[in-house]
Amino acid sequence: MTIKVQAEDFDVGAELKALAEGNTQIGAVASFVGLVRDIAPEPPDTDSPHANVHQSAMTLEHYPGMTEKALAQVEADAKARWPLDATLIIHRYGRLLPGDQIVLTACASRHREAAFEACHFMMDYLKTKAPFWKLEEAGGEARWVDARESDDTAAARWAKKEDAAP
Repeated sequence: MTIKVQAEDFDVGAELKALAEGNTQIGAVASFVGLVRDIAPEPPDTDSPHANVHQSAMTLEHYPGMTEKALAQVEADAKARWPLDATLIIHRYGRLLPGDQIVLTACASRHREAAFEACHFMMDYLKTKAPFWKLEEAGGEARWVDARESDDTAAARWAKKEDAAP
């Protein structure tokens, strides 16, 4: 189990190699890398002045300590649901430019299905449960980004039946 919250960029290849190194029981490593887009991600039918405007930068802020605790819980939830040999979450903060890496999630397991599903789960949960705040710069203006209903919908599909309210 590894969690890193950092301003510095990361080397995906080196991180994935380190994740599985020395464990020959691992048969699959699934990963996801999130990148900063150069388009402000607003739907095209919105009235937002940021719709379809080139994003020049994005700043991610977080609360140290609280963020790591939330990421550790996401990781623990994944390990409780799937047979995982190793997991990794790296999330950057600070000012990032289009094309910069933001996040890396990776899961190693003996079988690919567990690795794929757990990696997808961790990313969906990070989008809704990790305490990061995003400031987008586009069209000469900056604005804080609200939570997106699509992220909540993606995370909701992982809710266990016993977690649902009666």
